[in-house]
Amino acid sequence: MVFKDGNLAVFEPAGTIAAKERDLMVITLLLSIFVVVPVFIMTFFIVWRYRADHAEAKGREYKPDWDRQLSVEAVWWGIPCLIILILAVITWRSTHQLDPYRAIDSPKKPITIQVVALQWKWLFIYPEQNVAAVNYLQIPEDTPINFEITSDAPMNSFWIPQLGGQMYAMEGMTSQLHLMANQPGTYSGVSANLSGAGFADMKFLVRASSGQEFSNWLKTVKQTHHDLTMDEYNRLAKPSEKNAHYYYSTVKPGLYDTIVNKFMAHQDMSY
Repeated sequence: MVFKDGNLAVFEPAGTIAAKERDLMVITLLLSIFVVVPVFIMTFFIVWRYRADHAEAKGREYKPDWDRQLSVEAVWWGIPCLIILILAVITWRSTHQLDPYRAIDSPKKPITIQVVALQWKWLFIYPEQNVAAVNYLQIPEDTPINFEITSDAPMNSFWIPQLGGQMYAMEGMTSQLHLMANQPGTYSGVSANLSGAGFADMKFLVRASSGQEFSNWLKTVKQTHHDLTMDEYNRLAKPSEKNAHYYYSTVKPGLYDTIVNKFMAHQDMSY
């Protein structure tokens, strides 16, 4: 959920990227206060001081041609310009540091997870582990996760508020997103783009655990003996709402690429 225990989840980061994004929002807000607060103070002060029934205001000299005082203008133009300059530098640096295509530096080997946005559910494919899950994402803590994201439905947006920013999922295209959970826990994932009737319930659960627990989860999924064949995928891809968690012990080789390429000319999804 975007809200967690009554608070905004983005301000309770549990991942490397989310923490940097939170810090960026806080810095931007604090810098903006240097402009917003003085403007409001001066607005109320001027309205009160120069109101029509104020005795001192009536006796003040009328100066219709007085339109410039360099010291005052230096303040009200200089401070905003300085803040904009600082924000420009911060934005430039953070744009490169938080590039969703930029891999996270870590001594641990990253795990690749392929994400497919369907109507109205999420399919997660683990190509190296050869398993898949519907509306459920299990990841090991302190391990970079390389997401490859596409859509086999209307354009959507993949978002785990406590781990990082959103990334769009589009038909016939692959987007990338790199995230990492710094601590074990259970987090909410959501669809961040209106996509039809079932949009509100297009949610998924994210569980970050130890490496051993992740391995145990993989073993459990392998024991389900549910195969994600082409026929099963075509059934899964049909629109449905409020889908429960479901797991597949094997995945048809190259399924993700097949989904992406189906929107190219002369592609066949029947095999």
